[in-house]
Amino acid sequence: MTHQALVDQIKKKQSFLCVGLDVDLAKIPAFLLDYDDPIFEFNKRIIDATKDLCVAYKPNIAFYECHGSKGWEALEKTMNYIPDEIFTIADAKRGDIGNTSHYYAKTFFEYLNFDAVTVAPYMGVDSVTPFFEYENKWVILLALTSNKGALDFQFTTDIKGEKLFEKVLKKSAEWGDESKLMYVVGATRSEAIGDVRALTPKHFFLVPGVGAQGGSLADVANYGWNDDCGLLVNSSRGIIYAGNEEDFADHSRKAAQKLQQEMKLVLQEKGFV
Repeated sequence: MTHQALVDQIKKKQSFLCVGLDVDLAKIPAFLLDYDDPIFEFNKRIIDATKDLCVAYKPNIAFYECHGSKGWEALEKTMNYIPDEIFTIADAKRGDIGNTSHYYAKTFFEYLNFDAVTVAPYMGVDSVTPFFEYENKWVILLALTSNKGALDFQFTTDIKGEKLFEKVLKKSAEWGDESKLMYVVGATRSEAIGDVRALTPKHFFLVPGVGAQGGSLADVANYGWNDDCGLLVNSSRGIIYAGNEEDFADHSRKAAQKLQQEMKLVLQEKGFV
């Protein structure tokens, strides 16, 4: 998907919502366990309930590969079911060098046909380059995360006072422009989002942490907005586990619709729609 196609979807749906498909068999409604493929059945119903409200889906790959071949089959079926116009993100956090990255890219961009994959930048440019070789595919680089452990490394400073996440942003911006590179920026560090935006004014941000993790949509929009919206705000647990009975998808739709309506107001206030 191109940058412009993504922007067009945001305008059309008046939403910058990404729904995380992190399927935990211990949390899905019990009746689904009677299906041959409960993971896909769960995803299918979530997609049917939310596809008009979101612009992206983000399966976390760990929730699939832990089930071996059946998990990968459920992921493939899920990808085939998602409408073509919706942006798809493999939340895989891959990061290795040489042929390893080449085959990671091949897996997610050719075999599964994702639009984007999350990548860890710690090993440098040669760990990321293979993902850039695919036309209209995206790298989403870990930049500033929401977890407590982010403080262990991301905010450490060098002798010049530059934080590690700032160094990552400055260097990686040389590798890819806003047409193929996004950044993961956690919602729970709202003021730091402004620091990231100052260093990468044109790139899209994938923003986890709104909802169950306590991040504020208003703060994200305040600090992270750019002329193209520049935001994909992810919600996983707050949407997909909003209900736990046979009507769970109806509850998921209500949760997604609540976020979409808040996003619509942001887009209107910014004069984007």
